[in-house]
Amino acid sequence: KLSVTHKMTKEQFDSTSTEKPSLLEISFAKDPSGSMGAQLNNLDKGTTPEMFIPGYASVGRLVDGETVARACGVHVGDCIVAINGEGFRRFPPDFDDNELDKLTKEMEDVTLDDEAKKLKGKVLANKTGENYPALLNKIKEIKKAADPENPLVISLERYGWDARVNSWGRFLAARDSNVPDAMQMIQDHESWKEKTFPIDLSSSGLQDILKLKAVSEVDVAKEDLPPTVYVNYAKLQGLEADHSPDDVVKAFVIFTEIMLATAPDPRHPKASQLIDLSGVSITSGFRVDILKKIYATFEPNYPETLSKMVMYPVSKVMASTSSMLLSFVNEQTQKKFVITDKLEKVCDELGWDQQEVEACGGVTEFVAKHEKAGDSLISS
Repeated sequence: KLSVTHKMTKEQFDSTSTEKPSLLEISFAKDPSGSMGAQLNNLDKGTTPEMFIPGYASVGRLVDGETVARACGVHVGDCIVAINGEGFRRFPPDFDDNELDKLTKEMEDVTLDDEAKKLKGKVLANKTGENYPALLNKIKEIKKAADPENPLVISLERYGWDARVNSWGRFLAARDSNVPDAMQMIQDHESWKEKTFPIDLSSSGLQDILKLKAVSEVDVAKEDLPPTVYVNYAKLQGLEADHSPDDVVKAFVIFTEIMLATAPDPRHPKASQLIDLSGVSITSGFRVDILKKIYATFEPNYPETLSKMVMYPVSKVMASTSSMLLSFVNEQTQKKFVITDKLEKVCDELGWDQQEVEACGGVTEFVAKHEKAGDSLISS
C-alpha cells in the first residue's frame, strides 16, 4: 500500500484528493537501453471512461525488479502526457506546469518558457485508435536512435483517487453507464466536497468521537485486502443524546478519505467497514438512524469504493431482522454486506489474523491495538 500525505492541520482536515496533478518524469539518461519496466494501458479506444483522462496511455502495472520506472518513482495510474517535451495529450492541460508539484527532483528548478509550454501541452487529435500507436512509435524511435544528447524522457501526470481522471469510471458504474446521470452525480459530489471541506477538527463533538475511538482506521489486512473503517456502535449510541449525527458522519468521512488515498491503484480505491455491535441489541437497542445518515453521505460521494461492510456479532436469528432494518441501502451495496456472529468469518472478509484477534481478547481490543491515524486528529 502507498503512503499518503495530505493537507491537515490540528484545526482542519482537507480532502486527500484534488483535481491538480503532480508531475514526474521517466528519464533514460543513465540507462539509455534500459527497460521501462511498466505495462501500459491503451486509453485510445473511444470509450466513455476515457473522457477525463489527459493522455492516451497510463501505467497499468509495474514489472518486478530494478527498472527505470521504479527508479523514477512511477506508480500505477500515472498518465503519459509528453515524450521529450512534446505533448501527446487528449486535451490541453488545465494547470500551468510551473504551479504544480514536481515529484522528480531534476524538474524542480526547471521553468518552461512559453514555447516549451506550448509544445508540451500539444494535443494529438488523430482518429480513435491512431494516437496510442503514435505515442509508442515515438518512444521506440527515440530509444532506437540511442542519442546520448537526446535520451528518452517520458513526462507523466499523477492524479489523486478522487480527481475526475480516476473517479469518473466509478461514478459511471454507479449510474449503470448512463452518462447524463453520472455527470450529474459527479457534479453533485463536487458541490458537496466544496461545502464539506475543510472539516473543522476543533469541533467538540467530533473531538469526543475521535478521543473515544468510536470511529477509527485499521490497516492490517493481508492478501492485498483493503483497510477498514471501524465503527463501535455502542460508543456512538452512547454519545447520541448530546452529540450531532453530523459529527459521526464527519469522522466517517475523514477516515474514509485517509484510507482511500492509500489505495495502490487510484482508479480502484477500496475500503471495508466493520460495524462492531458488541453490547448492542438488534431488536431493542439498535438505532439504525446513525447508519442511515452515514449511508446518505457515503453512497453518493464515494461510489464503488466499498469492499465489504461487516456487521458483527449478529446471531443467525437476528440476521434477517438486520437485513430488514437496512432495507434503505441499494441492492448493489447490500450484496457487499456480511452479517455474522462468527469471528472466523470477520477475519476472512477483512484479512485479519484470527489468532491475533483472539490473543488480544476480541475485535474491540484488536482494533485498539492497531488503530491508526486517529491520534494525529485529536487536539491536545
